[in-house]
Amino acid sequence: MSNRTTSSVGVTDFDAVGVYTLTNNSGVIVRITNYGATVTSIVVPDRNGNMTDVVLGHNSLEGYINAIDRPYFGAVVGRYGNRIARGRFSIDGTEYSLSTNNGANHLHGGHMGFDKVVWDADVAGNGVTFSYLAKDGEEGYPGNLKISVRYSLTEQNELVMHYTGMTDTPTVVNVTNHAYFNLKGEGEGTISDHVLQINASTFTPVDAGLIPTGAFANVAQTPFDFREPKPIGRDIDADDEQIRNGPGYDHNWVLDRKGNDMALAATVYEPASGRILEVFTQEPCIQFYSGNFLDGRLIGKSGRAYGFRSGLCLETQHAPDSPNHSGEPGWPSVILSPDEIYDTTTRYKFSVK
Repeated sequence: MSNRTTSSVGVTDFDAVGVYTLTNNSGVIVRITNYGATVTSIVVPDRNGNMTDVVLGHNSLEGYINAIDRPYFGAVVGRYGNRIARGRFSIDGTEYSLSTNNGANHLHGGHMGFDKVVWDADVAGNGVTFSYLAKDGEEGYPGNLKISVRYSLTEQNELVMHYTGMTDTPTVVNVTNHAYFNLKGEGEGTISDHVLQINASTFTPVDAGLIPTGAFANVAQTPFDFREPKPIGRDIDADDEQIRNGPGYDHNWVLDRKGNDMALAATVYEPASGRILEVFTQEPCIQFYSGNFLDGRLIGKSGRAYGFRSGLCLETQHAPDSPNHSGEPGWPSVILSPDEIYDTTTRYKFSVK
């Protein structure tokens, strides 16, 4: 069962802001707030049964609201997660201009994306459903979009995120969760020693602004080859143009899969603790971000600074800037029409060895 606990922080600008706690019989604990539908804590065992929080975040709502450089810790991002070049795209010949909040580009839904709003919450069964109505014109997007995400925790130590959405006007949708993981524990140093595998033979190269060039590149004989498990730090500082653009890893991998059935996208193993994170998804791509912009100015839940590369993100998604590649080979559509339902699921599964 999931239990609601009232947030203890004194924020007067919003009402109905709470923290929702999911637990299972293995003692795993997941906490989510309806501010940004944000995962604030995931407590899982190591190989010896020691329980540790493995996601970066804050102890107070003010921490999320006032975070320097807006790292999106644990939040649902959208209406379009990741970047859209120049904040522009077209649907059926009509051009739309979005807010630009990442240089000349649009990132993670804009200045007031889904991470910065209070969602409605409904507790039922082993999970909680957060819902939000993104109004027509919000951040420049067309259409009234009713979006929901249901978080549930299974007895197999899986955090399941099921997203659904409907619109009254054709629009673009690409929603994901932006949790930062450190399987040693939040605040416990870098993620360079984590061993990562990504089930992808190609990735989308980017320019200096982290906008895809439109090409697809084979990962073979590049720092981006994670088809076999390897430590993240092995090639993260390689003399490679794409690594320099990162700086490090901040790229989109195109998963080796067919159709939209649930498939294993990535696996992370942390040798010291024995913790394993597996990411399953129906999405065609995954963004691996190695925390390159964390610089120690943010203080986390344990009172320790979040330094350079102290967390990693594995964001299941469609490729960045997909709205500007509509109809091109290899670029699945991100347009949602009024007669369709946006429906996609991602699972984070925790285990040890």
